[in-house]
Amino acid sequence: DALPISLFGALPLMNAENRYKPHEHVMLYVNKVGPYHNPQETYHYYQLPVCTPEEVVHKRLSLGEVLDGDRMAESTYQIRFQENVEKLTLCELKLSLSEVEKLRQAIEELYYFEFVLDDIPIRGFVGYMEESGFLPHSHKIGLWTHLDFNIEYNGDRIIFANVSVKDVKPFSLDDVHGPLSMTHTYSVRWFETSVAYERRGDRLRDYSFFPKTLEIHWLSIINSMVLVFLLMGFVIIILMRVLKSDLAR
Repeated sequence: DALPISLFGALPLMNAENRYKPHEHVMLYVNKVGPYHNPQETYHYYQLPVCTPEEVVHKRLSLGEVLDGDRMAESTYQIRFQENVEKLTLCELKLSLSEVEKLRQAIEELYYFEFVLDDIPIRGFVGYMEESGFLPHSHKIGLWTHLDFNIEYNGDRIIFANVSVKDVKPFSLDDVHGPLSMTHTYSVRWFETSVAYERRGDRLRDYSFFPKTLEIHWLSIINSMVLVFLLMGFVIIILMRVLKSDLAR
């Protein structure tokens, strides 16, 4: 059966204070990649053979972003506020067999990517995999070489952003026996919305890119760790008081 590979935006954070003028550059950061079913295992996006700037410029991260495993770096996407573009060339790549195999392995392990636009995380899958039939067995792997960015704005602020591959055909990575050339492209479409900036966090309150059961699992682990640290703190305080009273004698 074909695996449903669609791309979605994630819940926006509420710490951005950015305001934009028409046609002003909006920085899109690349962040991380990793297996969908284990979101705690992440790598820098530029570790994959993708479009990379000549000099990688990393974003200064807050403590919370560091603890969350973020590795944000500037991308080569040229996005301008309220400016629609169609099928711009991002870069042209010529991949070796080993690089193609690296991409194939990432797609087979259901790798997702995460970008960040105006503090809004945008997540989607690196590629497409289809398995069908038993005899004969069919195994097809494709890479998304085109992304459609859909961005909603209200006044001079960004409210929501996501990427889509709804009308895109994946670039086949099957039967590759030598260097492979490909062109990465992208489109940007802006949509005006009545959603207030203060309520952009509600835009996707009930949506999650990852399975709910996976989120609950990690929440319970975090809660358990917090309890363990609290108990350790209490034990240390009690031991220090006992030692202090013993030394006083």
